[in-house]
Amino acid sequence: MNKTVKWIISAVVLVALIVGAYLLYGALKDKYQSDELGDPSQIIGDKDNQDGSTDGTEGTDGTNSEEDAEKYKAPDFVALDWEGNEVKLSDYFGKPIVLNFWASWCYYCKVEMPDFDVAYKSYPEVQFLMLNVADGDRETVEAAKKYIEEKGFEFPVIFDTTMEASYKYGASGLPVTFFINAEGELEAYQSGMLTPELLEKGIGLITE
Repeated sequence: MNKTVKWIISAVVLVALIVGAYLLYGALKDKYQSDELGDPSQIIGDKDNQDGSTDGTEGTDGTNSEEDAEKYKAPDFVALDWEGNEVKLSDYFGKPIVLNFWASWCYYCKVEMPDFDVAYKSYPEVQFLMLNVADGDRETVEAAKKYIEEKGFEFPVIFDTTMEASYKYGASGLPVTFFINAEGELEAYQSGMLTPELLEKGIGLITE
């Protein structure tokens, strides 16, 4: 094999590596989103606050004042705890809450889980709720429990077996995380995998 052929092969391999790196970057960028958390009213808003309640005061036209217009009460829902007992999100109001929707088949959910476990141990004043989307088909409570036990995660896990929470929070894709303050108000959310920095930022919003 002469030098020209070797050079051509090397060039082709280099181009393939560059293209692969570009595609991988694009995929990860989509999952990591931006360096800013989203406004939860964009995906919840009036749709699931069926009583129309927010923390904004109403003006003469019945609309909320601008300064508090984006403060929405986190929609309540019923889920099952690890022992199979019914719990409500509102049971945990009074403490800041990090609510994460996940499934054991979701690759990016599993990638971010160690960061949640570290944060859970670092912020005892924050209520972490890792809400498993157990639709009974693609995901089951048994599969979710097996995964958590295998990995040795210690954060609290609850199960959305009726899909009530998934519907109310518009969790059509996983993972998705909501940051809720101690008053039960939605402060921010992230659709897609969280970086450790964004997780810290979200916690800061609900603990400041």
